Amino acid sequence: MIELAFLILFPAIVAFLLLAFKNGQVRNVVVKIAAGLIGLATIILLITYFSSGLVLFSVHLETAAEIMFVISLLIAGFILYLGIKQRKYLAVILVTIQTLMFIGIEGWLAKDVQQVSNLFIDQFSLIMAAIVGIIGTLICVYALAYMETYHAHHPEIPDRQNVFFFMVFVFLAAMFGLIFSNNLLWVYFFWEITTLASFILIGYSKTAESTNNAFLALEMNLLGGIAFAGAIIYLLIADPTGSFLGIEQLLSSGQALALVPAVLISFAGITKAALMPFSSWLVGAMVAPTPVSALLHSSTMVKAGVYIIVRFAPVLSGTTEGLIIGLVGGFTFLLGSAIAISQSNAKKVLAYSTIANLGLIVACAGVGTYKLVWAAILLIIFHAIAKSLLFLCVGTVEHQIGSRNIEDMSGLIVRMPKVAVMMLVGIAGMFLAPFGMLISKWVAIEAFIEAQFGLIFVAILAFGGSITVFFWSKWMGKIISVDPHVTREADTLKSEKRIVLYILAGLTVLICLIFPLISSSLIEPFVLSVYGQTARLSQDNIIIMAMMLFLLMIMPFSMLLPRNGARKVPPYMGGRPASSDMKFLGSMGVTRDVTLSNYYLNDLFGESRLLMAGTALGFGLILLAMIVLVGMIL
Repeated sequence: MIELAFLILFPAIVAFLLLAFKNGQVRNVVVKIAAGLIGLATIILLITYFSSGLVLFSVHLETAAEIMFVISLLIAGFILYLGIKQRKYLAVILVTIQTLMFIGIEGWLAKDVQQVSNLFIDQFSLIMAAIVGIIGTLICVYALAYMETYHAHHPEIPDRQNVFFFMVFVFLAAMFGLIFSNNLLWVYFFWEITTLASFILIGYSKTAESTNNAFLALEMNLLGGIAFAGAIIYLLIADPTGSFLGIEQLLSSGQALALVPAVLISFAGITKAALMPFSSWLVGAMVAPTPVSALLHSSTMVKAGVYIIVRFAPVLSGTTEGLIIGLVGGFTFLLGSAIAISQSNAKKVLAYSTIANLGLIVACAGVGTYKLVWAAILLIIFHAIAKSLLFLCVGTVEHQIGSRNIEDMSGLIVRMPKVAVMMLVGIAGMFLAPFGMLISKWVAIEAFIEAQFGLIFVAILAFGGSITVFFWSKWMGKIISVDPHVTREADTLKSEKRIVLYILAGLTVLICLIFPLISSSLIEPFVLSVYGQTARLSQDNIIIMAMMLFLLMIMPFSMLLPRNGARKVPPYMGGRPASSDMKFLGSMGVTRDVTLSNYYLNDLFGESRLLMAGTALGFGLILLAMIVLVGMIL
């Protein structure tokens, strides 16, 4: 109980300290100490409750609800003010609707509710806490050096680092509160805090583009917040005592009561996880500084969305609504992966691959069988670590070479060998997640085949997985290509950045090595406690995974081996050797330049084309789910 309270309250206290202290040296010390303490508390929590299973905590804090109510009203007032000031009237309308719903809940429906089990913890909470407490804090430490360089490169942007780090630590506090809260009213409060934090961080630079993108993220997440509030209202009307506001109590109540709120909350999860048709807000968030992108993609915002859907997966399992939610995730996986092919902007590739992987997680959770929930949680772990590493590497490369274009990363293994190797490790981690961990073992395919309309998901998984190989492979090829015109860059990487990147790369490899232990000690017990049965790793699968891990990891690290006596030979172009200045004799005796560039296939996988199709398909599926839901209620 003490560990939970510390992880929720301590980051919030640190946030206010960082808001008050504008001195850079003081900020560095506070962030590093706070990150260390939060990481240590997370490890202690993991050790303490490692084998405890579900633990409910009866927290009698009557003033907490009042404090949350006041903070919620202040947030609503702040958003209303900014919305009117910036003439973003859709945001004004949405926040007004949501605030009126919240006032109705607190002032009328929930006034006599006595919910004592406000906090809980189980194996899934421990996994999420480890992601937030370790990866999230590493990103905070990395951001210290990054933000200093960021403002040196962008002197036109006002230096508001105290606000930046304030919101980052508020983000961490809100995520801890969200994953430890059993009371849906508390979950809803922390849910909206993450919406506010992302809004402010995306709009950090205060440019017209960042402001517009911040409001886009806000508007889409407010839609989800309205659905979340609707779920709470439904439960309070069904039972005014509020006995089903506890997540654990709601999940055990059965589908008759829990399905409607589960679908509404899953819709909120879809908006926050940026699945189609709401993916545009996450792509727009790329205007924010790179640590914000890493935080949103790996350990906070979007992970809150998939977390809540996985929580309600047992309720969705076997239902038409769950199938539709699964299809939203499946088509997001397929189309998001396809759009990533056409992107040369590294951060956009990471954004669309994030959207795609979140879609795969939601596809598993929507269908909701025990095997697929096992797979979804494993995907959450690998995606969080590998994607945070990749975002921070891209930010480092951008500051060093002045570009985030993949084509400009040619020969990165020569120019920035250590960073390039860490990028290769991150990409290998992304390969392992959807293929080594799932497809090679047939767990996902077997589970989808057993589900209703399972062959559709198998086809989506197969085609989406193949597309994933394509866009990751061509990026890897650029990184390891040898260009005679490039030379090694001067090592200007600051110690904070270097240490964080090393740790994340090491964690990626470590998690790949010990994933059977993670599965057997955390994921399998959680799935068993929920479903009464669980997926397990066979010895053959573990051997196959060890072989794949060796093959995928040996290539990145072999790049660092010394090559004394190595002989460089000119490339061959259609059988003709190129000269030292990268020219070769083409057909008809014409001398041509050697150029190396990727295929982006914009005509087939262009963003505007597929995004429009995905948006229309996503809206159609969500509308169908709502029609089915209304029909069930009536």
